[in-house]
Amino acid sequence: MPPQIQFRLRIRRNDEIAVGPGKISLLEAIDRTGSISAAGRELEMSYRRAWMLLDEINRSLKEPAVSTAAGGRQGGGTTLTPVGRELIQRYRQIEATAEQAAAAELKKLIKLLAP
Repeated sequence: MPPQIQFRLRIRRNDEIAVGPGKISLLEAIDRTGSISAAGRELEMSYRRAWMLLDEINRSLKEPAVSTAAGGRQGGGTTLTPVGRELIQRYRQIEATAEQAAAAELKKLIKLLAP
């Protein structure tokens, strides 16, 4: 199996990670499932953990990344805001740009690895 390369960009704000791979994955899961609890299950994390990560994201941004509707008979749910969608898009673009920019050096580094 060939080595896999994974960039793990984190942006810290004070003592918190404002943006990082776990938070981006959570936003992507919410986008797929429409629910904090379903996204948490998909990522094997508790609802509380998912909610706390979302709270950290929203406190770190000028505008919230998600919009929630209370549950009940009508259901409820969580959707990404335009800011949430932009956050994911920019984060993934930075990862792709970094991987492309480092491609030649990564090939050299991989050659140093044992088979």
